[in-house]
Amino acid sequence: MKKNDKQNAQTACAVICEYNPFHNGHRRQLEEMRALSGCGMLLCLMSGNFVQRGEAAVLDKHTRAAHAVLGGADAVLELPVPFAAGNAETFAAGAMNILSRIPAVKKLAFGCECGKAEDFFAAARLSLEEPPAFRDALRRELDAGQSFAKARFAALKAGMPLADERLFSAPNNMLGIEYAKAVLRTGADIGLLPLRRTGAGETDGKLHENLSSASAIRNALYAGGMSEKIRKNVPEFVFEDLPLALDKSRAERLDAAEYYALVSAPAERVAGAPDCSEGLEHRLQNLAEECFTAEEVVQRATSRRYTAARLRRILLSLALGIEEHDVRRFLRAPLYCNVLAVNAAKADETLGVLSRSGLPLLVRKGDEEALTDDAKDCFALNERADKIYRALCRRPLNFYAARLVRR
Repeated sequence: MKKNDKQNAQTACAVICEYNPFHNGHRRQLEEMRALSGCGMLLCLMSGNFVQRGEAAVLDKHTRAAHAVLGGADAVLELPVPFAAGNAETFAAGAMNILSRIPAVKKLAFGCECGKAEDFFAAARLSLEEPPAFRDALRRELDAGQSFAKARFAALKAGMPLADERLFSAPNNMLGIEYAKAVLRTGADIGLLPLRRTGAGETDGKLHENLSSASAIRNALYAGGMSEKIRKNVPEFVFEDLPLALDKSRAERLDAAEYYALVSAPAERVAGAPDCSEGLEHRLQNLAEECFTAEEVVQRATSRRYTAARLRRILLSLALGIEEHDVRRFLRAPLYCNVLAVNAAKADETLGVLSRSGLPLLVRKGDEEALTDDAKDCFALNERADKIYRALCRRPLNFYAARLVRR
């Protein structure tokens, strides 16, 4: 029994997350991971200061990482910004590039609207193998002007007609399929742990009694400031830090940076941003001649084919200096484990497990000096993004040392 307990303590269940902000639903998910995974360690791989919606996070990455540890995680690693600010496929593949190199990670948990692990793997295999019927359906939808996500939904549905339609259309499920694809591509010995979402859905903008989505909490925060309704939806330690997120001018400063990047860059530089294709760079720059803000450009360029989230990611990538060719090489390269926060009571054990990944472990300032090649370039790009975030916040922020969190 003791031997099994020790082996159990050396295995990790991971979750890929943003915690923007951390809320009651996230806390419940971590509790379920602890109870259902059979793993002794809970590991979060979290987006840093910029998130997949193409926006700056409401709170800085170290604060959000500390919230995750207070909420039940044992350690929080950073998902580098080239992946965190990418589309769903890049987000998942970049995360798996790191997690697949950590031998302790045996499970990957994620919230979902429906489906079992085998459903996600079946959809992932269909997407990867692309049989003729799948390709034909995908091409028809794209030719009809649909976005790639919606076109793939139709192709997957055609290939798995008996499956629950939500498996291909609900936001968390679509991301779950990307996780399954990433696991299959790497050949990692990692099982999936889909956890049924309770309370509000990911895109539900309404504030509920105590289980609201992160987007609903953000909307309520920006619209009305701190309130008792928000307090009921987040742990108290998060509520105490949320006043830091009330600076609306931060979004305006990011908009100005993105607009400047768009109008000042040559067209080929815009075309080199991730997800910018089919001559979209000309459309964006032409609109910039008529508009005065990046958000106005996004609103006017949004269509069935080009979603607002995709356009915001393109503009954010321009402002941060993220280029498609760099993302591709980072996806192939061994990078690093940047520790943002760790449970102080288990710090030695947790860091010991992570150190056996073979990836450089960044815990304190100066550790990054050992990085070379692609890992060094990725860290430099991430550091540049952190400095931009600090300028947006206009307050001192320490982005280097991991936080030891006592709970």
